[in-house]
Amino acid sequence: MRSITAKLILAFLLVGISGSLLVALILWQRTRSAFDQFVITREQEGLLSLLLFHYRQRGSWEGVEEAIQGLLEPSSSPRTPPGFWKRRRPFLLANAEGVILYSFDPGQVGRSLSQGELRRAIALEVNDKPVGWVVIAPLRPVPQPGSMEERFLRTVRSATVLSAFGAGVLALVLGSFLAFGLTRTLRELQRAALDIAHGKYGRQVDVRSKDELGELARAFNQMSLQLQRAVQARRQMTADIAHELRSPLTVIQGYTEALSDGKLEGNEEVYQILHQETQHLSRLVDDLRLLSLADAGELPLTLQPVDPRVLLERAQARFRVQAEHRQVRLVVEAQEPLPLIRVDSERAAQVLDNLIQNALRYTAADGTIWLRAAREGGQVVLQVSDNGSGIAEQDLPRVFDRFYRADSSRSQGGSGLGLAIAKSLVEVQGGSITVESAVGQGTTFRIAFPEEKTDE
Repeated sequence: MRSITAKLILAFLLVGISGSLLVALILWQRTRSAFDQFVITREQEGLLSLLLFHYRQRGSWEGVEEAIQGLLEPSSSPRTPPGFWKRRRPFLLANAEGVILYSFDPGQVGRSLSQGELRRAIALEVNDKPVGWVVIAPLRPVPQPGSMEERFLRTVRSATVLSAFGAGVLALVLGSFLAFGLTRTLRELQRAALDIAHGKYGRQVDVRSKDELGELARAFNQMSLQLQRAVQARRQMTADIAHELRSPLTVIQGYTEALSDGKLEGNEEVYQILHQETQHLSRLVDDLRLLSLADAGELPLTLQPVDPRVLLERAQARFRVQAEHRQVRLVVEAQEPLPLIRVDSERAAQVLDNLIQNALRYTAADGTIWLRAAREGGQVVLQVSDNGSGIAEQDLPRVFDRFYRADSSRSQGGSGLGLAIAKSLVEVQGGSITVESAVGQGTTFRIAFPEEKTDE
């Protein structure tokens, strides 16, 4: 049985049948027990009434044995309980002193009742004085065929069987309804999973409840959307990588073919161009490798306490000449004192380098780039700000995407991976990076790291 729906229906059916049978059995046993007790009580009262009637008429137990034998005949008195004597229920009759006067076993007549028999004996009293004892043997009554008692028990038994059958049918119907309802979401999830397996990404299922199945459906929908985005991003990145590799390879291929065919003579300028394009390819491959390591969590890091101001001053020293060449001021502003941050100094420097290079690329002459550090709450925030051309509002959400450029005309000098690498490097060191910008007013990148806890 492979279908979970069939298994649930069978489970509900078995539980329903088991429960109904158990209830029917208990009901039948309790009803039969109560009925038997009623019959026994009625028969005992009838027997006691007949014996006391005989004693009151005679004033003694004289002739009681003959009177009892007469009652055993089919033509017994109308006072005899129906069916009682036909079952010949054994009993003992003893006088007030406990001497047995009558027994179904004639050998018992004349002996005295034992202590055990006296404990089970029923006292016969006339005018509040004991005149005898009756000991009735325990025996389950058996209704006679056609009697009122037999018809009553047959009616109860039929009602019990019908109730159990009805409960079983109801369990089957309700079980089927519940099973189909519970497994509907599972069936949709199964079909959606098969669609995804065949390349139909982004498949969604209806969320019909707020229970575990509803949570599962919501989680599946989220996973499906994320998978669709990841596949689209992978396809886009593959196309972008092919595009980025094609440009330098086309240049290299064109020059090498020209050199090979003798259409171009080798000189320093040609070799310099080939060298630059080769370096471009090498940087692109290194950047892609760095991103893949960061994504896989396998990027080697040497985390240690670092002074934020020192990081900024070293970055300023590395780009001072380039900034002066572009006539751009590079200013360091840091609060005092600043707590340390735990980072990999080389990776943190790589992040700052990417941001400063980006700022230099889009800041005009006589512009300014500020390298700031400040304490905010339990974090240290590093800022790289410029008063350059800025980024359009619609482009801000995608500036950290791989190979994304807000202005394709500004693609010279970069692979389109700088900001993506910066974001990955910051996050693997436990930090976060955000950007604020306005067209014509400049751009600010904010890098936040938790401050290093020191034992005072």
